[in-house]
Amino acid sequence: MENEKEPQLAKEDSFKLDLYYWLQALVFALVTLILLFTFLGRVIGVDGESMLPTLKNRDLLLLQSVGYTPEQGDIVVLTKPFGDVTQPIVKRVIATGGQTVDINYEAGTVSVDGELLDEPYINETMRWPASQWETITHVTVPEGSIFVMGDNRNHSSDSRDERLGTIDERYVLGRVLFTLLPGKFLGGEKDLGPS
Repeated sequence: MENEKEPQLAKEDSFKLDLYYWLQALVFALVTLILLFTFLGRVIGVDGESMLPTLKNRDLLLLQSVGYTPEQGDIVVLTKPFGDVTQPIVKRVIATGGQTVDINYEAGTVSVDGELLDEPYINETMRWPASQWETITHVTVPEGSIFVMGDNRNHSSDSRDERLGTIDERYVLGRVLFTLLPGKFLGGEKDLGPS
């Protein structure tokens, strides 16, 4: 009788030990995810179509926040309110501090420091803006600031809007690394450059 109890006790002890290791692994994974999202990145959703075709409405994005300095071509999330925009916005960095931006609506082009940008990512040819606020066509970006535009230029409120203009880098939440849903890596998508 006592011999029958020993295998039963061994099975219960084995189950408890397995459960303990699984719970320990689960807690470790959860703590790691919380630390990663708290200190290294954030998850944020896209609201609107200003970044079509690169990003779509309701895409979920993973951002790099800590240790990030904006670079030309990066897709970033900003928190600077302007006009009726009060929530974070997603845009592409066109120029950084010290660079000069020229927008030519007649030709539908953007130049940085006199070099025409090659922009295969834009949704359609840029037209004259319908908004009375989109008046910026020439600007030298102050140090510590960026100039941003949406990839869907004809449907984007961005740095061309005098209420937003150039943006202090402190308003940048982070750089988009990839979309979580649907999955797509964007960390190396820096197609800006002379054509």
